[in-house]
Amino acid sequence: MFTGIIEETGKIQAINNNSIEIVCAEVLADAKIGDSIAVNGVCLTVSKLGKNSFTADVSPETFRVTAFGRLKTGMGVNLERATKLSTRLGGHIVSGHVDGVAKISSITNNKEFYNLEIELSDDEAKYVIKKGSITVNGISLTIAEINGNIIKIAVIPHTYESTNLSELKSGDYVNIECDIIAKYIEKFLSTRDNKSGVDMDFLQRNGFC
Repeated sequence: MFTGIIEETGKIQAINNNSIEIVCAEVLADAKIGDSIAVNGVCLTVSKLGKNSFTADVSPETFRVTAFGRLKTGMGVNLERATKLSTRLGGHIVSGHVDGVAKISSITNNKEFYNLEIELSDDEAKYVIKKGSITVNGISLTIAEINGNIIKIAVIPHTYESTNLSELKSGDYVNIECDIIAKYIEKFLSTRDNKSGVDMDFLQRNGFC
């Protein structure tokens, strides 16, 4: 489990069809084999530790559902260690299980902050709400506006400069993880797979719709 607060950006030392090696510093401070580290929002398990790097195995499924297939040696990636129970939840609850990839429509500098627009798929868009949380490349961000499948996010300079958002441009793809709470609510209210007795009749009787 993660919070979406990026600890540092690392550099890809090597990447192939089954593993990735990342040069970094801060997340290695107490790292050991078997630890979980989110890489651009993807929960990976440390399989090897070097003096200034770690290696993680990457499955074909991970390449299929994330933007990892577009990563190259030398590119920057956002890193976050798994959270501790004593950690302040500065972002939101992030599982590290990416829902899919989305295209950046635009990134513009508005002097005081950066405007980020991202085009979501229909499957992702149904889980977003204005002022709700979303994870973009592992970063916990707040949705400012929604226009169809386009979400707009105001990114403060600190977040922009201390993550790999500063390396991205319009047309690039990012990993998206929607708010896990929204997905649980959908599951509970689903009339196709609902054993709780909550249905439209129940909602109407109790004034929810």
